[in-house]
Formats: sequence, structure tokens, C-alpha cells
Amino acid sequence: MTTVKTNRPVPRSPKGFRDSFAGEVIARRRMVETIREVYERYGFEPLETPAMEFVDVLGKFLPEQDGPAGGIFALTDDDDQWMALRYDLTAPLSRVVAERAQDLPRPYRRYQYGPVWRNEKPGPGRYREFFQFDVDTVGAASMAADAEICTILSESMEAIGIPRGDYVVRVNNRKVLNGVLEAIGIPADAGDAPSGQRLGVLRAIDKLDRVAVDGVRELLQQGRMDESGDYTAGAGLGDGQADTVLQFVQAGADDRAEVCAKLAQLVGASAVGAEGVDELRQIHDLLDATGHGPDRVVFDPAIVRGLAYYTGPVYEVVLTFDITDERGRRRQFGSVAGGGRYDDLVKRFTGTDMPATGVSIGVDRLLAALQAVSQADLAARLGPVVVTVLDRDRLLDYQRMTQELRAAGVAAELYLGESGLRAQLKYADRRGAPVVVIAGGDEFERGEVQLKDLRLGDKLAQEITDREQWRKGQPAQVSVPRDQLVDRAKAMLRPDGD
Repeated sequence: MTTVKTNRPVPRSPKGFRDSFAGEVIARRRMVETIREVYERYGFEPLETPAMEFVDVLGKFLPEQDGPAGGIFALTDDDDQWMALRYDLTAPLSRVVAERAQDLPRPYRRYQYGPVWRNEKPGPGRYREFFQFDVDTVGAASMAADAEICTILSESMEAIGIPRGDYVVRVNNRKVLNGVLEAIGIPADAGDAPSGQRLGVLRAIDKLDRVAVDGVRELLQQGRMDESGDYTAGAGLGDGQADTVLQFVQAGADDRAEVCAKLAQLVGASAVGAEGVDELRQIHDLLDATGHGPDRVVFDPAIVRGLAYYTGPVYEVVLTFDITDERGRRRQFGSVAGGGRYDDLVKRFTGTDMPATGVSIGVDRLLAALQAVSQADLAARLGPVVVTVLDRDRLLDYQRMTQELRAAGVAAELYLGESGLRAQLKYADRRGAPVVVIAGGDEFERGEVQLKDLRLGDKLAQEITDREQWRKGQPAQVSVPRDQLVDRAKAMLRPDGD
């Protein structure tokens, strides 16, 4: 007898991608909805763009070549044009503004939430598909737009339950940094991207959190060898140059006006540096006017974002509370959002100036932070009321109960399996059901139903140690007249259960 081999696919997920189940999906949705309310309160409107864009729109072609650069998932369409999954939400926004300039109000104020994809090596907590939530103003050169982004970030963090003191919005200005480099004799680079010595300085500053001040000094000068023996070449600055850069990096303070004064001295006669300091002063005044003091927004010159991307103010949100990592070490969670002013991005399409500023919140990272500190009000999942089925000949009666609950605005589910009551109660518990409806022959005969409050039951199970007290009380399960099913179930669902 010949055995026919069946080729079955192996169920597996692509590396760097993952499934998200109900608890995480609901928690993410609640968090995003809360932030969306903040965005809309500021007058921003939603935008949705396609998952795919032409590669040249994303700016991801290799120099002097017809193929796309790394880091994106790309393919060719029927016309042999390269397309790719969007890398972020900012490049599609720039394309929309350039393409629909005549139809859009100016300034154009939009927010967008959605997944983005990066074809990069995945690692712990690092995925190839993740969610971002952006808010941007295009067409406004005023520093009021940048100050507004800072206030939005602050109020978004507080709206989702992160109190002042557990987060801070850190602000810098790339013009000030350029001014400091100019003042110490490092000229601006030709072209769009920094290179050579200037790039070495920027990379050294960016490593402050990891290598501390002494490590940054080494990277600014002769270079540094880390604990593993890997050597990183230095930027080759002299002692005086390195001292000035380190004064710049360490100029942050709670007093924003004091920071501006220090920076004004460091940029010296640099015109671009002075312009950057003036922009920070404007942002400070605007933040003061809205009550956003240094307990919420600080000026931190150590912030370096987007070596060639940002043209003015830059900002990021840092969570300052401690968490325990996978190795049991205490550390701060770090950055969950970042952005800044990018006045040249739309210009890439049109050739004309178009100021823009905005920020991107890393949704998955922010949600992980909330879960790390047990923000139960966001992460908790409340399932539907489950109507159990004890007598299958009365299925229509159970269906009517379920529909009455739904009609009253209560999420309700009729049990559709074949198991007995014990298994149905376990099912309800796994579904996160707050209340279970139970009715058998005796209940139908008396015109009653039983309601079992699973949340209260769990609480009492932790508090009651006397088995006899438990058997006598049964306060988490009550019998009510059939016509009171909806009212009593809704009462149980209220936070106070009354």
C-alpha cells in the first residue's frame, strides 16, 4: 500500500513580526484614543495614507543607482517602478502636502496613526513592523508651532496616566549646535549630510547616555576603546574645542532662561547659533504662557536627533521612572517619542520653502512602558457578559437574554460551545467576563436568572478565609427576577458594583 505524503505548511511568523492578542490590542486602542483626543483638542485633523509609496517618495534610492537603499521592504509594480512599505509617516505626509497643496489649508495640521515597516535586523523589543502616532504642522515657520508640539506631548503623557515627574519633554535646537561647531572652527559641511569631523562630534554627543562625559571627551578627541575591546575613532578635537562642546552638552538646567544665556555665550559670533538661541527663547516664553514649566519641558543641548533631517528645534519625550530589565537590572525606560522641525522635506518635491514641524510617538514602546509600571486602567481587559446555556432546548430564551443586554448597550455573548456549566465558567473567566448569566430549569420555572459577579468573586476569594463564611454568604452570586436581568447586570458592571 502506497502512503501519500501530505505537505502541510508549518505555522510560523516571519522574523521581526508578531501577533497581538485582545489584551494588548485593546490597551493600545485605548491609549491611542486618549492621545487622539488631545490632538483633536488642539485642532488637528486625521489623515490616512497608503501602506505603500514609491521609493523615490520615501527618499530611499541608493545614490547614483536605480535600486532602493536598505532598510525598506521594496518591490516593483507592473510598470517596473520601485515601491515600498512606508518607512515612517512623515515622508507620506510630505508627499500629500506637495501633491495636494492647492486643496489643503495652510498651515496644514494633521495627525496619523498606523503601522510602519523597516527591513532591519530584529532584536529583543525591536520589530520590523510597529505603530507610530504622529502629529505635525506644515506651513508654519512660527516657533509657536514648535512650542505647541511640546505642550501636546506633555498633555498626552499626562492624559494616559504618566504623571509629572515620571516624564520630561527635552528640547534642543540644531541651529545652536551648528553655531557651537562653527564657533570652535568646524565649518558646515557641503551637501545635505554632515560628514568627517562634524559627524564625529555629533555621534560623540549622541552617546552621552551610554558612555558619560568622560567617554564623550574621548570620542571628541583621540577615540575610545570600550569594555569589549572595540575601538571607535575620535573626532580629533583639541582640548579647547572639546571643552566648549562639553560645556554645550552639559548646559541643560531646570531654568530654561539660564540655559539660553549659557548657549548664547557658547555660540559666540555665529549668526546661525544666535538664531537658534533666539528660537529657544521664543519657545520658552510660549511655554511659560501656557503653564508648561521645567517640570514638564526642559532645554537639553545633549539631544541630537536626525543628523541630516532636522533644521531647527528638536524634541523627545523621556520617561524618567525606573523599570527592571530582562536581566533584573534597574534602569530608566528612556525615550518614547521624538521629532523636530524639518523645513526642507516638502521642498524636496516642490523646490520651494515649506516649513514643517512635528513629532512621532512610538506606540508600542509607550504601551510597553505603561505595562511595565502596571497601568492597570489601560491594560486591563473587560470582556463581555457571558450568558451560559444549561438547557439546549431553551436556546431561544438564552438568545433573547443576550439580545436584551446588547440592546441596552451591554457587551454580551451567548456561549456557543457544548460544555457543561463548570467549563462554561472557566471559559467566561478566560474571556475576562465581568458577569455571567446562569439559568436552568429551576430558574425558568421561578421566572428568575442568576447573575455571578466574577470580579467581586475574585476579590472576595482573596479576602475570605473561612470556608463556612463563604458557603453561607455567596454575595457574588444573586438570583433576580427575569425582568430585572438588564438593570441588575448593568449595576454589577458599574465600578462600585451598586
